[in-house]
Amino acid sequence: MRVLIVAPAWVGDMVMAHTVVQVLQSDNPDCEIHMLAPKSTAVLGTRMPGVTSVHVLDVGHGEFGAGKRWEAGRAMKALGFTQAIVLPNSFKSAWVPWLARIPKRSGWLGESRYGLLSDRRRLNKRAHTLQVERFMALARAPGQSLPSPIPKPRLLADTGQARSLVEQLGLNLNKPVTVLCPGAEFGPSKRWPEQHYSKVGSHIVNAGGQVWILGSTRDAPVGESIAAQVGSGVHQLAGRTTLENAIDLMSLARRVICNDSGLMHVAAALDIPLIALYGSTSPDFTPPMTDRAQILRLGLPCSPCFQRECPLGHLDCLRKLAPEQVISRL
Repeated sequence: MRVLIVAPAWVGDMVMAHTVVQVLQSDNPDCEIHMLAPKSTAVLGTRMPGVTSVHVLDVGHGEFGAGKRWEAGRAMKALGFTQAIVLPNSFKSAWVPWLARIPKRSGWLGESRYGLLSDRRRLNKRAHTLQVERFMALARAPGQSLPSPIPKPRLLADTGQARSLVEQLGLNLNKPVTVLCPGAEFGPSKRWPEQHYSKVGSHIVNAGGQVWILGSTRDAPVGESIAAQVGSGVHQLAGRTTLENAIDLMSLARRVICNDSGLMHVAAALDIPLIALYGSTSPDFTPPMTDRAQILRLGLPCSPCFQRECPLGHLDCLRKLAPEQVISRL
């Protein structure tokens, strides 16, 4: 078997896609597994055990990119895949496997993809309540049971690269490192207030530790604000590192404190102890797949709402989640 996994564009979903790799390997030890992924998440595939190769689809978010998909289809056709597993539910994500004439093209029905998928599935949300279950189900025949326990996603850090980054960025490992991840690409409703992060950061520094703030360029202003409030002992790295850099740097941390975000799933896949903060979303759908996570949430009647911004305008689900509750778990 040679299988092409059409990978998600969200970091967290991409990390969880490693469960599909593990199911395929378990069922077919000689299976050769490739990934077709956007630039935003492709590097994660290169850090997953069991992935033979990652093919980058250079199409921006929201862009159809017909010409680029056509070229990718021709390239994938030459590799002779026997099956494609299309994890995203969009119409455009199923295009390349169809253009590549891959015989078996598996995916949830999604955006009316009748002609593009040869192995079309109708999702029963009650049968598969977790995102990872919906991914793994596509790697097995319809109705076939899923592995229990669920395999945990894993990412491999480059220790040598991590040490080089410490030197390049003027960091040190003289004090235990706690990583803060105050961002969330989905929207403001998933972000614990920066003032709360600052109080936790101050506690960590005063207790003899140091703080590294990781995130994307969009998270840099929040990271800078937290660093300014805490003062010395904090290294603001959001926007200064790539996703690959973040994987390697995070592997050096003693623990991670984060929102429900892509970096939360990265920390889980690195098997680092973490505290995950949930507000508008739910760990009943996308929990960190690790035994080393502590989940904090208030469980207010208005949550989870799964909205990008608080529809009630108060964000109580996170604002009222006090810093002291996090500090008590450290």
